[in-house]
Amino acid sequence: MRILGLDYGSKTVGVAVTDELGLTAQGVEIIRRDSPKKLRRTLARIQELVEQYQVEKIVLGYPVMLSGDEGIRVEKTKEFALLLEKRTGKEVVFQDERLTTVEAYEIMDEVGIKKEERYKYVDQIAATIILEDYMNQSEMNK
Repeated sequence: MRILGLDYGSKTVGVAVTDELGLTAQGVEIIRRDSPKKLRRTLARIQELVEQYQVEKIVLGYPVMLSGDEGIRVEKTKEFALLLEKRTGKEVVFQDERLTTVEAYEIMDEVGIKKEERYKYVDQIAATIILEDYMNQSEMNK
């Protein structure tokens, strides 16, 4: 069973997917849009990826604040999850994404990606981390 991982932002969505056995996660792409409200093409691209990779479930980063409080980004993410479920017919589950962007920047530091190039990768790496965290948590709960 393949799982799609998403890091949803106001102008980008980082995308990652598991291998066919559900053992590893790899980054796929970053879907970019001009406006936070323009989601039609974003949803269409995610639908294409769900079909291409034969995805059974979608893991969506849940942007709770470090304090544990839920802000406006959580509301937007919940709205996006409903749109995803309606569009794809797949279950959408949330995964706490606190500090995933920080971890993504640390990874880019380690591999030597220049600061001016990081925007090209950060959301995709964050999506991979979100998906890996979900997989690790699911494994611990077995």
